[in-house]
Amino acid sequence: MTYWIKRIAFLVLILPMAMCQAQTDKYQAGVHYEVLPQPIRTADATKIEVNEVFSYTCGHCYNFESVLHPWAQKLAADVDFQQTPAVWQPALEPFARAYYSAVLLNVLDKTHMAIFEALHVKRQKVRTEADLAAIFAAAGVDGLQFSKAYNSFGMTSMVNQAKARVRGYRVQGTPEVIVNGKYRVSSRNAGGFEGMLNVADFLIEKERSAKAN
Repeated sequence: MTYWIKRIAFLVLILPMAMCQAQTDKYQAGVHYEVLPQPIRTADATKIEVNEVFSYTCGHCYNFESVLHPWAQKLAADVDFQQTPAVWQPALEPFARAYYSAVLLNVLDKTHMAIFEALHVKRQKVRTEADLAAIFAAAGVDGLQFSKAYNSFGMTSMVNQAKARVRGYRVQGTPEVIVNGKYRVSSRNAGGFEGMLNVADFLIEKERSAKAN
């Protein structure tokens, strides 16, 4: 009986260690995610940032929304969810301006999917400020307010910062997820959209543990 008591006590002690090791080995740098050579400053240093790099013109980004949005809504209070529109070429800048206009006007919940759907469901030609203004107007946004935000000096700064972040993240495609300015997660490495979020969860916990120590 004493033997079994000692045996059980031993298992109780080593089980958490074994589980921790299993969690550590579950996803590996260079295999399931990439470690950025230079950490990029986050918006709020007190929280763990998750930043999705996306493009409205990207069909994969549109499809990713169906799993990303429910996941983001359930993130803990110590996690700061952000999004960065990719501007690979001048033709994508209007979409970045539209995204940040929605943020400034506090209507992202009304316009974000509307822009995606205009492009990928309705197959509309959305290219110019006027095209985007029509989408905002359908969402109840005053045209003058939209134009003022879209063309503001602060908007230019936000778009330039987004370009710099994407370069710093070394993004290779969209969508990709950057965790705490340190780790880049893609569907290629993670094995699809669900895999991306599983790896992101793992990295969030990794950063949470690092902050606690």
